[in-house]
Amino acid sequence: MDWLKASATEQGRAIMAGLVSPIDLAEGYLDAIERAPLGPRIFARTTPDRARAEAIAAHDRARAGLRRSLLDGVTLAWKDNIDSAGVATEAGSMLLEGRIPDRDAALLETATLQGAICLGKTHMTELAFSGLGLNPTVATVPNAYDADLVAGGSSGGSAVAVAMGLAAAAIGSDTGGSIRLPAAWNGIVGFKPTPSAVDMTGILPLCRRFDVVGPMARTVEDCAEIFGLLRGHPAPDLRGASARGLRLMVLDGLPFEDAREEPVAGFEEAVQRLAAAGVSITRAAPPCVTDAAALSPTLFASEAYGLWRDQIEAAPELMYPPILERFRGGREVSAADYVAGWERLFHLRQDWAATAAPFDAVILPTAPTLPPEIARLEEDAAYFAAQNLLALRNTRIGNSMGLPAISLPTARPACGLMLMGPAGGDLRLLRVAQAVEMALRD
Repeated sequence: MDWLKASATEQGRAIMAGLVSPIDLAEGYLDAIERAPLGPRIFARTTPDRARAEAIAAHDRARAGLRRSLLDGVTLAWKDNIDSAGVATEAGSMLLEGRIPDRDAALLETATLQGAICLGKTHMTELAFSGLGLNPTVATVPNAYDADLVAGGSSGGSAVAVAMGLAAAAIGSDTGGSIRLPAAWNGIVGFKPTPSAVDMTGILPLCRRFDVVGPMARTVEDCAEIFGLLRGHPAPDLRGASARGLRLMVLDGLPFEDAREEPVAGFEEAVQRLAAAGVSITRAAPPCVTDAAALSPTLFASEAYGLWRDQIEAAPELMYPPILERFRGGREVSAADYVAGWERLFHLRQDWAATAAPFDAVILPTAPTLPPEIARLEEDAAYFAAQNLLALRNTRIGNSMGLPAISLPTARPACGLMLMGPAGGDLRLLRVAQAVEMALRD
Protein backbone atom coordinates (compact mmCIF):
# COMPACT_ATOMS: atom_id res chain seq x y z
CA MET A 1 0.00 0.00 0.00
CA ASP A 2 1.16 3.55 -0.75
CA TRP A 3 0.91 4.98 2.74
CA LEU A 4 1.59 8.52 1.50
CA LYS A 5 -1.84 8.48 -0.17
CA ALA A 6 -3.60 7.09 2.90
CA SER A 7 -5.71 9.26 5.16
CA ALA A 8 -4.22 10.68 8.35
CA THR A 9 -6.18 8.31 10.57
CA GLU A 10 -5.25 5.32 8.40
CA GLN A 11 -1.61 6.28 8.82
CA GLY A 12 -2.07 6.67 12.57
CA ARG A 13 -3.56 3.19 12.89
CA ALA A 14 -0.82 1.73 10.66
CA ILE A 15 1.86 3.25 12.91
CA MET A 16 0.09 1.75 15.93
CA ALA A 17 0.04 -1.66 14.25
CA GLY A 18 3.70 -1.46 13.27
CA LEU A 19 2.94 -1.48 9.55
CA VAL A 20 4.75 1.77 8.80
CA SER A 21 7.22 4.02 10.60
CA PRO A 22 6.80 7.77 11.13
CA ILE A 23 10.36 8.09 9.84
CA ASP A 24 9.46 6.49 6.52
CA LEU A 25 6.37 8.67 6.22
CA ALA A 26 8.24 11.90 6.92
CA GLU A 27 11.08 11.00 4.55
CA GLY A 28 8.57 9.93 1.91
CA TYR A 29 6.75 13.25 2.02
CA LEU A 30 9.95 15.31 2.05
CA ASP A 31 11.16 13.39 -0.99
CA ALA A 32 7.81 13.73 -2.76
CA ILE A 33 7.80 17.51 -2.20
CA GLU A 34 11.38 17.77 -3.48
CA ARG A 35 10.53 15.79 -6.64
CA ALA A 36 7.17 17.44 -7.36
CA PRO A 37 7.54 19.86 -10.30
CA LEU A 38 4.94 22.14 -8.71
CA GLY A 39 6.29 21.74 -5.20
CA PRO A 40 7.78 25.27 -5.00
CA ARG A 41 4.34 26.71 -5.77
CA ILE A 42 2.72 24.66 -2.98
CA PHE A 43 5.23 24.83 -0.11
CA ALA A 44 6.74 28.14 0.93
CA ARG A 45 9.35 26.16 2.83
CA THR A 46 9.71 22.70 4.34
CA THR A 47 11.12 22.02 7.81
CA PRO A 48 13.17 18.85 7.22
CA ASP A 49 15.31 19.01 10.36
CA ARG A 50 12.29 19.46 12.58
CA ALA A 51 10.27 16.82 10.72
CA ARG A 52 13.06 14.24 10.97
CA ALA A 53 13.66 14.87 14.67
CA GLU A 54 9.96 14.65 15.46
CA ALA A 55 9.59 11.51 13.32
CA ILE A 56 12.43 9.75 15.15
CA ALA A 57 10.84 10.61 18.50
CA ALA A 58 7.44 9.36 17.28
CA HIS A 59 9.03 6.15 15.99
CA ASP A 60 10.64 5.52 19.39
CA ARG A 61 7.36 6.19 21.22
CA ALA A 62 5.52 3.78 18.94
CA ARG A 63 8.06 1.01 19.57
CA ALA A 64 7.83 1.61 23.32
CA GLY A 65 4.01 1.64 23.33
CA LEU A 66 3.94 5.27 24.46
CA ARG A 67 2.10 6.96 21.60
CA ARG A 68 0.40 10.20 22.67
CA SER A 69 -2.51 10.23 20.23
CA LEU A 70 -3.91 8.46 17.18
CA LEU A 71 -2.03 10.96 15.02
CA ASP A 72 1.30 10.59 16.83
CA GLY A 73 3.82 10.29 13.98
CA VAL A 74 1.54 11.69 11.26
CA THR A 75 2.86 14.59 9.17
CA LEU A 76 0.91 17.84 8.83
CA ALA A 77 1.53 20.88 6.62
CA TRP A 78 0.84 24.33 8.09
CA LYS A 79 -0.38 27.51 6.40
CA ASP A 80 2.20 30.26 6.33
CA ASN A 81 0.27 32.57 8.66
CA ILE A 82 0.77 30.15 11.57
CA ASP A 83 3.89 30.96 13.59
CA SER A 84 6.62 28.33 13.69
CA ALA A 85 9.64 28.89 15.93
CA GLY A 86 12.82 29.80 14.08
CA VAL A 87 11.20 29.41 10.66
CA ALA A 88 9.95 32.26 8.48
CA THR A 89 6.22 32.95 8.72
CA GLU A 90 5.38 35.56 6.08
CA ALA A 91 1.66 35.13 5.29
CA GLY A 92 2.30 35.22 1.57
CA SER A 93 3.34 38.87 1.67
CA MET A 94 6.52 40.72 0.80
CA LEU A 95 5.58 43.09 3.62
CA LEU A 96 6.59 40.34 6.06
CA GLU A 97 9.62 38.98 4.21
CA GLY A 98 12.15 37.62 6.68
CA ARG A 99 9.75 37.58 9.62
CA ILE A 100 10.89 34.75 11.94
CA PRO A 101 8.86 34.15 15.11
CA ASP A 102 10.50 33.06 18.35
CA ARG A 103 7.94 30.38 19.22
CA ASP A 104 5.28 28.15 17.72
CA ALA A 105 1.67 29.25 17.54
CA ALA A 106 -0.28 27.77 20.46
CA LEU A 107 -2.08 25.19 18.34
CA LEU A 108 1.12 24.08 16.59
CA GLU A 109 2.69 23.67 20.01
CA THR A 110 -0.33 21.67 21.21
CA ALA A 111 -0.31 19.42 18.14
CA THR A 112 3.43 18.83 18.47
CA LEU A 113 3.08 17.79 22.11
CA GLN A 114 0.64 15.12 20.94
CA GLY A 115 3.06 13.79 18.36
CA ALA A 116 2.08 15.50 15.12
CA ILE A 117 5.04 16.11 12.79
CA CYS A 118 5.54 19.56 11.25
CA LEU A 119 6.33 19.05 7.57
CA GLY A 120 6.54 22.69 6.51
CA LYS A 121 4.66 25.88 5.60
CA THR A 122 2.31 26.22 2.64
CA HIS A 123 1.78 29.13 0.26
CA MET A 124 -1.29 31.33 0.66
CA THR A 125 -3.02 34.43 -0.62
CA GLU A 126 -1.31 37.65 0.45
CA LEU A 127 -2.25 38.32 4.10
CA ALA A 128 -5.14 35.85 3.57
CA PHE A 129 -7.34 38.48 1.89
CA SER A 130 -8.71 36.68 -1.19
CA GLY A 131 -10.62 33.50 -1.92
CA LEU A 132 -9.08 32.87 -5.33
CA GLY A 133 -5.53 32.05 -4.30
CA LEU A 134 -3.84 34.33 -6.83
CA ASN A 135 -0.50 35.64 -5.49
CA PRO A 136 1.82 36.89 -8.25
CA THR A 137 4.18 38.60 -5.78
CA VAL A 138 5.15 35.36 -3.97
CA ALA A 139 3.60 32.24 -5.55
CA THR A 140 0.24 31.27 -7.02
CA VAL A 141 -0.71 27.76 -5.95
CA PRO A 142 -1.85 25.55 -8.87
CA ASN A 143 -5.15 23.73 -8.74
CA ALA A 144 -4.79 19.99 -8.13
CA TYR A 145 -7.09 19.21 -11.06
CA ASP A 146 -5.56 21.65 -13.56
CA ALA A 147 -2.40 23.69 -12.95
CA ASP A 148 -3.69 26.50 -15.20
CA LEU A 149 -6.46 27.20 -12.68
CA VAL A 150 -6.24 28.81 -9.24
CA ALA A 151 -6.43 26.54 -6.22
CA GLY A 152 -8.67 28.81 -4.19
CA GLY A 153 -7.62 30.73 -1.14
CA SER A 154 -6.43 31.77 1.03
CA SER A 155 -5.36 28.28 2.23
CA GLY A 156 -4.62 27.04 -1.28
CA GLY A 157 -1.22 25.52 -0.54
CA SER A 158 -2.63 23.49 2.35
CA ALA A 159 -5.44 22.12 0.18
CA VAL A 160 -3.22 21.17 -2.75
CA ALA A 161 -0.57 19.60 -0.51
CA VAL A 162 -3.21 17.15 0.68
CA ALA A 163 -4.88 16.65 -2.70
CA MET A 164 -1.55 15.89 -4.43
CA GLY A 165 -0.31 13.49 -1.75
CA LEU A 166 2.40 15.79 -0.37
CA ALA A 167 1.07 15.75 3.21
CA ALA A 168 -1.22 13.49 5.22
CA ALA A 169 -3.34 16.52 6.13
CA ALA A 170 -2.87 20.25 6.53
CA ILE A 171 -3.94 23.22 8.60
CA GLY A 172 -5.53 26.34 7.15
CA SER A 173 -7.29 29.44 8.39
CA ASP A 174 -10.73 30.71 7.43
CA THR A 175 -12.11 34.26 7.62
CA GLY A 176 -14.55 34.25 4.72
CA GLY A 177 -14.14 30.77 3.27
CA SER A 178 -10.39 30.20 3.10
CA ILE A 179 -10.52 26.57 4.27
CA ARG A 180 -13.73 25.41 2.60
CA LEU A 181 -13.32 27.03 -0.83
CA PRO A 182 -9.89 25.54 -1.67
CA ALA A 183 -11.03 22.24 -0.15
CA ALA A 184 -13.97 22.15 -2.57
CA TRP A 185 -11.94 23.25 -5.59
CA ASN A 186 -9.33 20.53 -4.95
CA GLY A 187 -11.59 17.63 -3.98
CA ILE A 188 -10.85 17.26 -0.26
CA VAL A 189 -12.61 17.90 3.06
CA GLY A 190 -12.20 21.23 4.87
CA PHE A 191 -13.57 22.06 8.32
CA LYS A 192 -14.02 25.59 9.69
CA PRO A 193 -14.70 25.50 13.44
CA THR A 194 -16.76 28.04 15.35
CA PRO A 195 -14.64 31.15 15.98
CA SER A 196 -12.89 30.87 19.37
CA ALA A 197 -13.06 27.04 19.29
CA VAL A 198 -9.26 26.93 18.90
CA ASP A 199 -6.53 29.06 20.43
CA MET A 200 -5.53 31.75 17.90
CA THR A 201 -2.37 32.86 19.74
CA GLY A 202 0.44 33.06 17.20
CA ILE A 203 -1.79 33.30 14.12
CA LEU A 204 -1.32 36.36 11.93
CA PRO A 205 -4.79 37.95 11.87
CA LEU A 206 -6.98 39.25 9.09
CA CYS A 207 -10.25 39.94 10.96
CA ARG A 208 -10.01 38.72 14.52
CA ARG A 209 -13.78 38.45 15.01
CA PHE A 210 -14.09 36.06 12.07
CA ASP A 211 -10.68 34.32 11.93
CA VAL A 212 -10.46 30.66 12.86
CA VAL A 213 -8.02 27.81 12.14
CA GLY A 214 -9.04 24.31 11.09
CA PRO A 215 -8.07 21.08 9.31
CA MET A 216 -7.99 20.16 5.63
CA ALA A 217 -7.82 16.44 4.96
CA ARG A 218 -9.05 13.46 2.97
CA THR A 219 -11.95 12.46 5.24
CA VAL A 220 -14.30 13.81 7.87
CA GLU A 221 -12.72 11.44 10.39
CA ASP A 222 -9.34 13.01 9.69
CA CYS A 223 -10.79 16.47 10.30
CA ALA A 224 -12.40 15.34 13.54
CA GLU A 225 -9.17 13.85 14.86
CA ILE A 226 -7.13 16.90 13.87
CA PHE A 227 -9.70 19.23 15.44
CA GLY A 228 -9.18 17.37 18.70
CA LEU A 229 -5.41 17.48 18.21
CA LEU A 230 -5.39 21.27 17.71
CA ARG A 231 -7.38 21.82 20.88
CA GLY A 232 -5.67 19.19 23.00
CA HIS A 233 -9.03 17.47 23.54
CA PRO A 234 -10.31 14.01 22.63
CA ALA A 235 -11.70 13.81 19.11
CA PRO A 236 -15.49 13.57 18.73
CA ASP A 237 -16.89 10.06 18.64
CA LEU A 238 -18.13 9.42 15.10
CA ARG A 239 -19.02 5.76 15.58
CA GLY A 240 -22.52 4.81 14.55
CA ALA A 241 -23.19 8.00 12.60
CA SER A 242 -26.07 7.44 10.19
CA ALA A 243 -27.77 9.60 7.59
CA ARG A 244 -31.16 7.98 8.12
CA GLY A 245 -33.45 10.30 10.00
CA LEU A 246 -31.26 13.39 9.64
CA ARG A 247 -33.10 16.67 9.05
CA LEU A 248 -31.24 18.95 6.64
CA MET A 249 -32.27 22.35 5.35
CA VAL A 250 -31.19 23.37 1.85
CA LEU A 251 -30.41 27.08 1.95
CA ASP A 252 -32.17 28.40 -1.14
CA GLY A 253 -32.02 31.90 -2.53
CA LEU A 254 -28.68 33.72 -2.39
CA PRO A 255 -26.38 30.65 -2.66
CA PHE A 256 -27.85 29.80 -6.08
CA GLU A 257 -27.91 33.28 -7.63
CA ASP A 258 -25.63 33.48 -10.70
CA ALA A 259 -24.34 29.99 -9.89
CA ARG A 260 -22.68 27.90 -12.59
CA GLU A 261 -24.31 24.71 -13.76
CA GLU A 262 -21.63 22.28 -12.49
CA PRO A 263 -21.61 23.24 -8.79
CA VAL A 264 -25.40 23.29 -8.69
CA ALA A 265 -25.66 19.94 -10.46
CA GLY A 266 -23.06 18.37 -8.15
CA PHE A 267 -24.94 19.67 -5.13
CA GLU A 268 -28.40 18.56 -6.31
CA GLU A 269 -27.11 15.09 -7.20
CA ALA A 270 -25.73 14.82 -3.68
CA VAL A 271 -29.06 15.98 -2.20
CA GLN A 272 -30.85 13.25 -4.16
CA ARG A 273 -28.47 10.63 -2.77
CA LEU A 274 -29.03 11.89 0.74
CA ALA A 275 -32.81 11.74 0.31
CA ALA A 276 -32.47 8.17 -0.94
CA ALA A 277 -30.44 7.37 2.20
CA GLY A 278 -33.31 8.46 4.44
CA VAL A 279 -32.50 12.14 5.01
CA SER A 280 -35.41 14.56 5.40
CA ILE A 281 -34.81 17.55 3.11
CA THR A 282 -36.47 20.98 3.58
CA ARG A 283 -35.78 24.11 1.54
CA ALA A 284 -35.89 27.66 2.84
CA ALA A 285 -34.50 31.11 2.02
CA PRO A 286 -34.52 33.20 5.22
CA PRO A 287 -34.05 36.93 4.52
CA CYS A 288 -31.45 37.27 7.27
CA VAL A 289 -28.89 35.66 4.94
CA THR A 290 -29.13 38.38 2.30
CA ASP A 291 -29.23 41.07 4.97
CA ALA A 292 -26.06 39.72 6.57
CA ALA A 293 -24.28 39.53 3.20
CA ALA A 294 -24.92 43.23 2.69
CA LEU A 295 -22.88 43.96 5.84
CA SER A 296 -19.72 42.26 4.60
CA PRO A 297 -18.02 45.37 3.10
CA THR A 298 -18.57 47.24 6.35
CA LEU A 299 -17.33 44.53 8.70
CA PHE A 300 -14.58 42.60 6.90
CA ALA A 301 -12.53 45.16 4.98
CA SER A 302 -12.61 47.79 7.71
CA GLU A 303 -11.19 45.47 10.36
CA ALA A 304 -8.61 44.04 7.96
CA TYR A 305 -7.40 47.52 7.00
CA GLY A 306 -7.38 48.65 10.62
CA LEU A 307 -5.12 45.73 11.58
CA TRP A 308 -2.68 46.12 8.67
CA ARG A 309 -2.85 49.84 7.82
CA ASP A 310 0.56 50.81 9.17
CA GLN A 311 2.44 48.00 7.40
CA ILE A 312 0.52 48.48 4.17
CA GLU A 313 0.91 52.23 3.92
CA ALA A 314 4.61 52.03 4.81
CA ALA A 315 5.30 50.05 1.61
CA PRO A 316 2.15 49.70 -0.59
CA GLU A 317 4.33 49.08 -3.67
CA LEU A 318 5.19 45.64 -2.28
CA MET A 319 1.58 44.43 -2.50
CA TYR A 320 -0.35 42.92 -5.39
CA PRO A 321 -2.57 45.84 -6.49
CA PRO A 322 -5.96 44.03 -6.35
CA ILE A 323 -5.24 42.90 -2.78
CA LEU A 324 -4.04 46.38 -1.83
CA GLU A 325 -7.30 47.77 -3.23
CA ARG A 326 -9.33 45.28 -1.17
CA PHE A 327 -7.62 46.37 2.03
CA ARG A 328 -7.98 50.04 1.23
CA GLY A 329 -11.68 49.51 0.65
CA GLY A 330 -12.02 49.45 4.43
CA ARG A 331 -10.52 52.83 5.17
CA GLU A 332 -13.66 54.81 4.36
CA VAL A 333 -15.87 52.91 6.81
CA SER A 334 -16.70 55.06 9.83
CA ALA A 335 -16.45 53.77 13.38
CA ALA A 336 -20.17 54.43 13.79
CA ASP A 337 -21.04 52.33 10.74
CA TYR A 338 -18.77 49.53 11.95
CA VAL A 339 -20.40 49.44 15.38
CA ALA A 340 -23.90 49.68 13.89
CA GLY A 341 -23.04 46.88 11.47
CA TRP A 342 -22.06 44.56 14.28
CA GLU A 343 -25.19 45.45 16.21
CA ARG A 344 -27.29 44.62 13.16
CA LEU A 345 -25.41 41.34 12.62
CA PHE A 346 -26.03 40.34 16.23
CA HIS A 347 -29.80 40.46 15.63
CA LEU A 348 -29.49 38.69 12.25
CA ARG A 349 -27.61 35.89 13.96
CA GLN A 350 -30.51 35.47 16.35
CA ASP A 351 -32.91 35.26 13.38
CA TRP A 352 -30.68 32.64 11.77
CA ALA A 353 -30.46 30.56 14.94
CA ALA A 354 -34.26 30.44 15.20
CA THR A 355 -34.61 29.43 11.54
CA ALA A 356 -31.95 26.70 11.64
CA ALA A 357 -32.84 25.30 15.08
CA PRO A 358 -35.17 22.49 13.87
CA PHE A 359 -32.47 21.00 11.62
CA ASP A 360 -29.37 18.91 12.16
CA ALA A 361 -27.51 21.05 9.63
CA VAL A 362 -28.02 23.50 6.78
CA ILE A 363 -26.58 22.53 3.39
CA LEU A 364 -25.66 24.48 0.25
CA PRO A 365 -23.07 24.41 -2.55
CA THR A 366 -19.67 25.32 -1.12
CA ALA A 367 -19.03 27.68 -4.02
CA PRO A 368 -21.37 28.86 -6.79
CA THR A 369 -18.56 28.82 -9.35
CA LEU A 370 -15.52 26.84 -10.51
CA PRO A 371 -11.83 27.82 -10.23
CA PRO A 372 -10.95 30.46 -12.83
CA GLU A 373 -7.87 30.54 -15.05
CA ILE A 374 -4.78 32.09 -13.52
CA ALA A 375 -3.83 33.98 -16.69
CA ARG A 376 -7.17 35.74 -17.04
CA LEU A 377 -7.22 36.75 -13.38
CA GLU A 378 -3.75 38.26 -13.75
CA GLU A 379 -4.73 40.17 -16.87
CA ASP A 380 -8.13 41.55 -15.83
CA ALA A 381 -8.45 43.30 -12.46
CA ALA A 382 -12.23 43.73 -12.82
CA TYR A 383 -12.61 40.00 -13.52
CA PHE A 384 -10.48 39.24 -10.45
CA ALA A 385 -12.68 41.39 -8.22
CA ALA A 386 -15.95 39.93 -9.54
CA GLN A 387 -14.77 36.32 -9.34
CA ASN A 388 -13.40 36.78 -5.84
CA LEU A 389 -16.71 38.10 -4.51
CA LEU A 390 -18.69 35.34 -6.22
CA ALA A 391 -16.34 32.57 -5.10
CA LEU A 392 -16.60 33.56 -1.42
CA ARG A 393 -20.29 34.42 -1.35
CA ASN A 394 -21.59 31.07 -0.07
CA THR A 395 -18.82 30.30 2.40
CA ARG A 396 -19.00 33.79 3.90
CA ILE A 397 -22.53 33.04 5.13
CA GLY A 398 -21.06 30.71 7.74
CA ASN A 399 -18.51 33.31 8.80
CA SER A 400 -21.06 36.11 9.07
CA MET A 401 -23.34 33.96 11.21
CA GLY A 402 -20.46 32.69 13.39
CA LEU A 403 -21.07 29.02 12.52
CA PRO A 404 -18.95 25.89 12.19
CA ALA A 405 -19.02 24.65 8.60
CA ILE A 406 -17.49 21.84 6.58
CA SER A 407 -17.09 21.20 2.85
CA LEU A 408 -17.28 17.69 1.41
CA PRO A 409 -16.46 16.64 -2.16
CA THR A 410 -19.31 15.71 -4.49
CA ALA A 411 -19.14 13.37 -7.47
CA ARG A 412 -18.20 16.31 -9.70
CA PRO A 413 -14.61 17.63 -9.64
CA ALA A 414 -14.09 20.97 -7.89
CA CYS A 415 -17.70 21.01 -6.66
CA GLY A 416 -18.36 20.82 -2.94
CA LEU A 417 -21.30 20.38 -0.59
CA MET A 418 -21.17 22.50 2.55
CA LEU A 419 -22.84 21.77 5.88
CA MET A 420 -23.30 24.44 8.56
CA GLY A 421 -24.19 23.72 12.17
CA PRO A 422 -25.19 25.93 15.09
CA ALA A 423 -22.60 28.17 16.72
CA GLY A 424 -20.63 26.04 19.17
CA GLY A 425 -22.02 22.82 17.71
CA ASP A 426 -18.72 21.71 16.16
CA LEU A 427 -18.72 18.16 17.50
CA ARG A 428 -22.29 17.51 16.45
CA LEU A 429 -21.64 18.95 12.97
CA LEU A 430 -18.67 16.62 12.48
CA ARG A 431 -20.86 13.65 13.37
CA VAL A 432 -23.53 14.78 10.90
CA ALA A 433 -20.85 15.30 8.25
CA GLN A 434 -19.54 11.79 8.85
CA ALA A 435 -23.02 10.40 8.18
CA VAL A 436 -23.38 12.52 5.04
CA GLU A 437 -19.95 11.49 3.78
CA MET A 438 -20.79 7.79 4.20
CA ALA A 439 -24.14 8.26 2.40
CA LEU A 440 -22.45 10.01 -0.53
CA ARG A 441 -19.85 7.27 -0.82
CA ASP A 442 -22.31 4.34 -0.75
